[in-house]
Amino acid sequence: QVQLVESGGGLVQPGGSLRLSCAASETITGWYTMGWYRQAPGKQRELVATITGDGTTDYADSVKGRFTISRDNAKNTVYLQMNSLQLEDTAVYYCNVDRPLRLDYWGQGIQVTVSS
Repeated sequence: QVQLVESGGGLVQPGGSLRLSCAASETITGWYTMGWYRQAPGKQRELVATITGDGTTDYADSVKGRFTISRDNAKNTVYLQMNSLQLEDTAVYYCNVDRPLRLDYWGQGIQVTVSS
């Protein structure tokens, strides 16, 4: 059914910026919480940021002040602006839609590599 298409990843130097986008293939409920998670090699998947339907945001301590999550409900899209990227930010980033009483939607994952 609903597919999440992630884009905007790639290779960037330390201190650089990237903007990830995640677009749903069809209309989703505007009040669903959406978010970004990431998984680095050898580590568990971790929360990066979430945003509720009314715009309330939450961030992992490691990205506060550097990353900004936003959404455009009309476009069924969530974004993650990543600034001041560091080597530790290298990971596969996954888009997520939290569906109450249902299995979450997940994107396929998109690689972000920070390297000098």
